[in-house]
Amino acid sequence: MSAAAIAVYTRTVRGVAAALLAVALQAPATPATATLANPEKIPTVFLGDASIGGYGIAPVDRGALLCVRAAENLPDVIEDQLADQSILLDITADVSCADAALRHVWEEQDLGGGVTAVPQKRALTKETRLVVVGLGAGTVGLGQVLKQCSARLRGTEGGHLPDRPVDANSPAKQCRSYFSKGAGAAWLETRFERTGKDLDKLFSEIGSESPSAKTVLVGYPRLIPKDRTRCRTPLPGGAGSPLGDVPEEAWAFLDEKVQARLNTLMAAKSKRYGAHFVDLYAATGAATVCDGSDRGVGGLLEPSQVTLLHQRLPWYLRSNETGRDADGDTVAQSIAAMYGRGPA
Repeated sequence: MSAAAIAVYTRTVRGVAAALLAVALQAPATPATATLANPEKIPTVFLGDASIGGYGIAPVDRGALLCVRAAENLPDVIEDQLADQSILLDITADVSCADAALRHVWEEQDLGGGVTAVPQKRALTKETRLVVVGLGAGTVGLGQVLKQCSARLRGTEGGHLPDRPVDANSPAKQCRSYFSKGAGAAWLETRFERTGKDLDKLFSEIGSESPSAKTVLVGYPRLIPKDRTRCRTPLPGGAGSPLGDVPEEAWAFLDEKVQARLNTLMAAKSKRYGAHFVDLYAATGAATVCDGSDRGVGGLLEPSQVTLLHQRLPWYLRSNETGRDADGDTVAQSIAAMYGRGPA
């Protein structure tokens, strides 16, 4: 081949290669290409109470026995669900602890026997980019309300629920009238006022410790359905009434005046501070404690999976495994929408 022919051949090959490269650069990435991408992990911290920690679900994390934190809890479900959508969490801390109140974000929590948990905000750093919080029920006094409405919880069966009734001299069967006026009504108003103020402080503390983080506040799953007649049906397997001995006239009060009101308050505070609120109350109306085999909440005095001192701890109206998985999926979908994945 002559030198001139070689030159023409070389220019032709180079031209074809350049054209192919241009086409490749303009073509959209295929799903396989996207899968090979290595998305950056998001430094994430979970703060919360039993709703995050998975109280009652076995096995218990050996490093958090006094907090009764499940080895596989809500953060694990959320992490797995988000990974399926290529949103990777680097969970630097999960400090959720049963019976924590909002104040335990900035104050120590008494775990009994002279043992305390350090303030949960210690887990936050300047590098934290996502904070997921599940707190509020302890501050509003849900445990105290339940003991006010249950004679059985005031006895040995409520021993693992550290709260006391608001007024032990007022009979449990009269709890609805107790909270409707006088000292009981005033107490409940005070608890909601405190919860509102502590939510303000929560967002302030997170903003101070982790100014670059997105904040997600997770509401609580619904405990009692709109059709409360379903709560008259015993739990499967002869485990008793879903709501124990709480009088029927108090069911609507617990749902509307305590839980729904708390959910509304948490949603409003989240909006005020630009945080993302996950409305589990709205999403779980068909999986309440009164929904039999479909229940996502363990019965008030129904034995849980966790045994302590040869006795199974009651669920105390906390999410069971079914609820944990469903709640985690809902929270994961909501977080994914924050990052532009899935429906808003």
